[in-house]
Amino acid sequence: MNIKTHFRATPMRVAPILSSSHSRATTFKASINKSKKRGLGILGGSFDPIHLGHTQSAQAVAKELALSEVLLIPAYISPLKTTPDLVPHASAKQRAEMVEMACQSNELFSCDTQELSRAGHSYTVDTLKALKESHPNHILYFIIGMDSLITFTQWQDYQQILTLCHLVVNTRPEHDLSQLDNHTKKLLSQHQINDKEVLSTLDSGKIFFADPVYYDISSTQIRQRIAQQQSCEKLLTPIITDYIKKNNLYR
Repeated sequence: MNIKTHFRATPMRVAPILSSSHSRATTFKASINKSKKRGLGILGGSFDPIHLGHTQSAQAVAKELALSEVLLIPAYISPLKTTPDLVPHASAKQRAEMVEMACQSNELFSCDTQELSRAGHSYTVDTLKALKESHPNHILYFIIGMDSLITFTQWQDYQQILTLCHLVVNTRPEHDLSQLDNHTKKLLSQHQINDKEVLSTLDSGKIFFADPVYYDISSTQIRQRIAQQQSCEKLLTPIITDYIKKNNLYR
């Protein structure tokens, strides 16, 4: 006789045994997940003109850190850009219009013109204070290049900047930390973090090196190429190229 064919198990309803501490932990975890802050990327610059190096590297950061929005903020006058080759060649209005065009072709990006409206020197700390107030439920990720990290300790109130956001450093494969002075190296020893999962649980105060990108493009190079009537087809989107031609910029 096959015992298995004649055996009928009586169903039993077993109530789960959960300790009060486990229940509280579950509730607390659910509360954290529900209230987790979203990330907001921020990329500032002269954007003279905005090019694929700006947008594609920002897209790479957004993908790596799971950001659904990146603000592009054209600067009125960058305090550190004082030499003739670095002072904006296009007007503030023209640079903003080009940034707006870049945003229209990619829903990841939004243009924020607060620095143009503020006029005068554009200090990052003032911009971040305003963004912190207008986006209280977001973690701010301020995206900079290695060249900006080299000068970061010269920025206005740079210590306060790190109380408002995380710094995300866009690096190239050959980025060279030996160029950093001792002050910046000390800053990295105090604030650098490599775990992006931990990064997203903190409101501010960390410096994160994004995965290297391969877009070796600068606005200076583009302006020089345009002045020499060389093609920038692979450096600019067609709509930006057309705008530059239409407005006879960088000739």
